[in-house]
Amino acid sequence: MSETTPLSFFEEDVTEEINHGIRVSNLAYYVGKELGLYENQCYELAVAGMVHDIGKLCVSGYLYGRHEDTLKIEEMKYVRMHPRLGYDLLMRYDFSDDVIETILYHHENYDGSGYPENLSGDQIPLGARILRVCDVYAALTSDRPYRRAFDADAAVELMIDEVKNFDIKVFLAFQRVIHEEQLADKWAIQRLKVRITEEDMK
Repeated sequence: MSETTPLSFFEEDVTEEINHGIRVSNLAYYVGKELGLYENQCYELAVAGMVHDIGKLCVSGYLYGRHEDTLKIEEMKYVRMHPRLGYDLLMRYDFSDDVIETILYHHENYDGSGYPENLSGDQIPLGARILRVCDVYAALTSDRPYRRAFDADAAVELMIDEVKNFDIKVFLAFQRVIHEEQLADKWAIQRLKVRITEEDMK
């Protein structure tokens, strides 16, 4: 964190990232269930969802404390490194291959236009295809410093406009899940708050 970044801004950003991870985790788990995956596969999707953006810690200077909606082209190059940085980080720990590959490829688009490898179709691991849909929905339905959250219907409409990015089988399972009333609270906006002190930053 830079010396000019107010601590409260950093706390807000960290809180947002953790809450985003919780929402993606919950969504991914239930989309996996809807697709008929085994319980252990759904559990690994939940783990991957929780830590999918951990690589952003390595590029935090370009992200946290910023309250504008655009990044310079040079900065975007670094931000787009976060899936690989997350993969490299988690390789040091006892995560399964499925979890770390899901994290590495969660920004790949089904039509081949994503990153970091421009994979397409079934080249993209199923876990990453699931996380892609859940990540986009969780982001669209959350407040950002530069815009208010979209409601669920508007978010889905926006995603339909870009449906080429998604595995249609996964996308349809995702839609069934988000319309299950008894599950609605599983990806409601979280209220977890993070408190960071100056001592924590030393």
